[in-house]
Amino acid sequence: MRKRVVGVMGGHEHHPETEELAAEVGRRIAKNGWVMLNGGRNEGVMAASARGCREAGGFSVGLHPGDRHNRDVAPDLDLVIFTDMGFARNSPNVQSSDVVIALRGGTGTLSEVAYARTYGIPVVLLGFDDKGWFGDTVRRAKDIDEAFSMVKAILGGS
Repeated sequence: MRKRVVGVMGGHEHHPETEELAAEVGRRIAKNGWVMLNGGRNEGVMAASARGCREAGGFSVGLHPGDRHNRDVAPDLDLVIFTDMGFARNSPNVQSSDVVIALRGGTGTLSEVAYARTYGIPVVLLGFDDKGWFGDTVRRAKDIDEAFSMVKAILGGS
């Protein structure tokens, strides 16, 4: 049976509180036996979620926006897929996820949430203020425990 994939989307900017939350998201994904997927770069939410996943013994995949010669890769990823697509890789990033957890980010994260809604992929916002743009088409978690309750309900407890 195919393992479930939880996409972790969020900004590349350095925000210690968001990065710690991303690391905990990565750890919880690993503890549930799911695959963690992110944007592959060695910055912000991407690096932190990969680190947390590795710390908890999980498996992580990064869909990197650059080519195979790029060195801006999160070192804790198990598998890096170089897309050479820039931000266009946001679409396959989302389409490869069974559910998306979106943390604090900017326009790139916003585009990933929009892609998820377009493709019918469930989204849980955790510390990401969408300014209400997505109405009731996304789930908004007040904390990490609520976020993972939502993810488990979406994935059917798998």
